[in-house]
Amino acid sequence: MTVAVPLSLTLRAMTAEDLPRAEELSAEQSWPHRMEDWELFFELGEGIVAESDGEIVGSIMGWRFGDNVASIGMVIVTPNRQGAGIGRKLMEAMLARLDGYTVMLNATADGLPLYTRVGFVPLATVRQHQGLAPTMPLAPLRAGERVRPLGMDGAAIIRMYNEAVGMDRTAFMERVMRDSQATILTREHEPVGFSLLRRFGRGRVVAPVVAQDLAGAQALVTHWLGAKAGKFCRMDVDGDSGLSQWLEDIGLPCVGSVTTMVRGPAPVPRGTGKVFAVMGQAFG
Repeated sequence: MTVAVPLSLTLRAMTAEDLPRAEELSAEQSWPHRMEDWELFFELGEGIVAESDGEIVGSIMGWRFGDNVASIGMVIVTPNRQGAGIGRKLMEAMLARLDGYTVMLNATADGLPLYTRVGFVPLATVRQHQGLAPTMPLAPLRAGERVRPLGMDGAAIIRMYNEAVGMDRTAFMERVMRDSQATILTREHEPVGFSLLRRFGRGRVVAPVVAQDLAGAQALVTHWLGAKAGKFCRMDVDGDSGLSQWLEDIGLPCVGSVTTMVRGPAPVPRGTGKVFAVMGQAFG
């Protein structure tokens, strides 16, 4: 197939006025992002768009976490401009902005060659599960455990999350929690895990999920799927955590996977919590 090469190409900072076109770009890829999702991406991060002959033909977003780690997502080139090097130009421009940061992203199979060429290496696999939430029994809790509403534990779960991801996502979590419902798992009254639920795409996303072990993660997820039985739900889970197979077994199927990649020293998790479900494929 002959690729239509742009007669001119300009890269510039994304503005709020570009968001309707950005939503169109993601829809062209059959991605589910709503305008509200793009508005959150833009509020929390920074973007670059590629313009050709007055039309936006590509986008990229970046988010900074503390002063040493960032993530990249929403790397899109409109179909009739793919293969012309626009994606690489957008990536190089964003990496220049994020110079000095360790940068992470989640790569589709189509994006892997580009990201490898600019210095990213594979780190993990994220499996996307989605569908109508199954009817769930009560979670089998161990002695001394309880799943309850968040209450006054906001600072505790932010600290738990920062330790589990190995970076400072405090401002990011504070903003996302404003639009989320939260549950916390306690053991002998001490917080040992949490999960958030918010609107996203076609329905709701359970994200992130942090717990000390698989049983704790299952208890947290059971709460939300049971509450939303029959409603469309999505989760993006660590492929090696054991949660993916459990979701398959209970009827929330895997519909695809992406490869988590890193450019620079990988963040080192601390504490006892583990990320069982990531905040999202764009954010990581």
